[in-house]
Amino acid sequence: MTEAELAGLGLHRIAVPIPFLAAGGPVNVYLLERADGGLTLFDAGLGAGAARAALAAGFEALGRHPEEIRAIVVSHGHLDHFGGAAELSERAGGAPVQVHPADLLKIDERGPGWAARRPGVRAHFARLGVPAEVSLASEQAGERAYGAARRVAGARPIAAGDVVEGRALRFEVLHLPGHTPGLVALHEPRLRLLVPADHLLQRISPNPLIELGPDGAPGYFQPLVTYLESLERTRALELELVLPGHGAPFAGHRAVIDGLLGFYGKRQARLAALIAEGGGAGVTAWSLCQALFPLARPGDTYLTLSETVGNLEVLEATGTIACRRDQPHWRYVAAR
Repeated sequence: MTEAELAGLGLHRIAVPIPFLAAGGPVNVYLLERADGGLTLFDAGLGAGAARAALAAGFEALGRHPEEIRAIVVSHGHLDHFGGAAELSERAGGAPVQVHPADLLKIDERGPGWAARRPGVRAHFARLGVPAEVSLASEQAGERAYGAARRVAGARPIAAGDVVEGRALRFEVLHLPGHTPGLVALHEPRLRLLVPADHLLQRISPNPLIELGPDGAPGYFQPLVTYLESLERTRALELELVLPGHGAPFAGHRAVIDGLLGFYGKRQARLAALIAEGGGAGVTAWSLCQALFPLARPGDTYLTLSETVGNLEVLEATGTIACRRDQPHWRYVAAR
């Protein structure tokens, strides 16, 4: 099915630029025409600068207006997907913004902002062996990023099994945690369509970001362990077309999943070998992160360390390695 055919069924994609190179290109905002003549949005872009202008141009090209929005569904709590939701909701007279409960406090004003989360992140980075100056650079990068998006007042929950109805398309909401705890996708089984946001991208792997508990405690969520479980559920779907959160639509979702599994398998094998070389004293997550990403900038540490820790959690879950958490800096050793 082509994008022109999808447009005929009332589904349109607007690519919105974002300043995050690691995200895989512009973020896709999907407009779904409703039977009542209004629009439902799936994701809302960043909502600032060039992103706002591109979204406005996309509406104009379609002959539509933000005032026609009746609902906004946010796929997950990352600012390139929810940043424009507050403004668009206001322009539409208070159109409801929906998100899965597990991500609701990421996008809602009631949730803790970056300033409240920062001490917990700093403490966890210390456990993982990150030097203080690198941790500070990462915190400052996070502050700049989160300052680029407004959060929503009064976000509402959406759940697996809910239906997002268009004039010719009927999507079921799927909960596919991993990239975030509350990521949701839209599935149209009759036409074998999946709109998975960042759960499944054709050319890059969705980064498994570290998630701390409400009190900043570690162990709240294992993103890559959970993501791999969600991937297996996605593999079981019969799909003809995937409309991702970044990049053009693509077919062959199982081949993409196989590529991701191969990528993660190689990364985990490299980590297991590095840990074996470290001997009985063990190695910190930070030293392993440096070995995987020797050219990374300090401001990218949240991304690179998350990738490292996510794969370490998979190795620990499979019994390949163990983590000694009874020391100021956690150390990873080969399982005996």
